[in-house]
Amino acid sequence: MKKIVLGNQEMSCQSDETLLDALLRHEVAIPYSCRQGVCQSCVVRSLDVVPPLLSQRGLKDVQQKQNYFLACKCYPEHDMEIALSQQASFFTEGTVVGKALLNTETVLLSIQCNDALDFYAGQFVNLQRADGLTRSYSIANSRLHATELTFHVRRLPGGRFSEWAHGDLQIGDTLKVSEPQGLCFYLPDRPEQNMLLIGTGSGLAPLAGIISEALQQGHTGDIYLFHGSRDREGLYWIEEMQALQQQYSNFHYTPCISNGLVPDGFAQGRANDVAMQALPKLNAWRVYLCGHPDMVNQTKIQAFLKGASSIDIYSDAFHVTPDLTPSSATTTIS
Repeated sequence: MKKIVLGNQEMSCQSDETLLDALLRHEVAIPYSCRQGVCQSCVVRSLDVVPPLLSQRGLKDVQQKQNYFLACKCYPEHDMEIALSQQASFFTEGTVVGKALLNTETVLLSIQCNDALDFYAGQFVNLQRADGLTRSYSIANSRLHATELTFHVRRLPGGRFSEWAHGDLQIGDTLKVSEPQGLCFYLPDRPEQNMLLIGTGSGLAPLAGIISEALQQGHTGDIYLFHGSRDREGLYWIEEMQALQQQYSNFHYTPCISNGLVPDGFAQGRANDVAMQALPKLNAWRVYLCGHPDMVNQTKIQAFLKGASSIDIYSDAFHVTPDLTPSSATTTIS
């Protein structure tokens, strides 16, 4: 018999029952369906010990790295402290230390946290202001900066948080910052693997962190970034990405414009369409997709049909519905 700790609740798990059965026996509200490890509804996270290998089979490598596992396939080998997959158990206080416009609709926000955060480049956090209003934003920097985080906050018409962040939020003000979440991030386990990154608008934020992390880790595979917007004014960090391309021979950058005049050095069309035309085969590639939900969902299919494995496709759809509850694959902005 093993002891299982979930928040303030302690329970037992018998040697002949799965963790899912134990949780249900103790009347814990956990989603589940197939009980065979296929639907992955019952994903939970170990906060202390490494879960049994069988319980992680079928999960993405980024989930395994963070000790996520399937409760229906887990026969605990040790006492465990766990968290349900949607829980965010920690907030720290952060102070705004930088604020600068990236373009007319996007501000670069830098926040110095009181506590160092253990995050992976590409994850997101929940930012919470004093009145409790909370929104999710992707981390735009690499893991070299454990306490100072940067975010690309796009102003949305009528967006309660983004309008406030652009107008009223000042250097020296404080926010609460949640523990990092999300599965769209870089791992240095396959440095020779080619990578494709496609982002629209402020979807560049997590991709910039992933690229920075990969290059700092000595990634040797080719890295292709396609950043798209309707017009030139919607893009930013063009010079920075071009400079990075000059510095690293394996990094390739293409800014894309879908409407209007296209200056020299820019591609005509939607970022995902330009990328799919430029890279006809994606077998054994790792793919990151961040930005508008329609682009993300469409490109998942396109990448799969061009040979990318589903376990190598990572996505972060930027929803703008204010009341949407954030999930591990969704960043909510407004």
